[in-house]
Amino acid sequence: MAVQKTTLPKKDEIQKKFYLVDADGKVLGRLATRIASILRGKHKATFTPFMDTGDHVIVINAEKIRVTGKKTSDKFYDRYSGFHSGLKSVRFSDMIIKQPHKVIELAVHRMIPAGKLGAVVKTHLHVYAGADHPHKAQKPVVLDI
Repeated sequence: MAVQKTTLPKKDEIQKKFYLVDADGKVLGRLATRIASILRGKHKATFTPFMDTGDHVIVINAEKIRVTGKKTSDKFYDRYSGFHSGLKSVRFSDMIIKQPHKVIELAVHRMIPAGKLGAVVKTHLHVYAGADHPHKAQKPVVLDI
């Protein structure tokens, strides 16, 4: 009986790509799950849970993202200051006007595991409200989601 060995990729063998995603008209949750999967590297055959094998993702047109149902008026983003009565809530409809990039960032960041590796993976997400981005030199591959 032959024993199969599991091959682990070395740091210099891992190739990182840049993907460009247009969020115009896309549903927030479905887009965020695909982006989180690409950031972690789950789409690659060399995926290893404890290594950073993922790619960079550039998201443009974040202000044109959509949600289904009544989430525009019913969805809230909470943050807590640490002081008594320090809970602050912002409605989705207000957040998409003031900080459209934050909506996608929060959705994706909450899908990535916490820890040191998760913190590194989260830095590979680049979200922009408009159609312009400063990553043209990296020659991003357009990803249709």
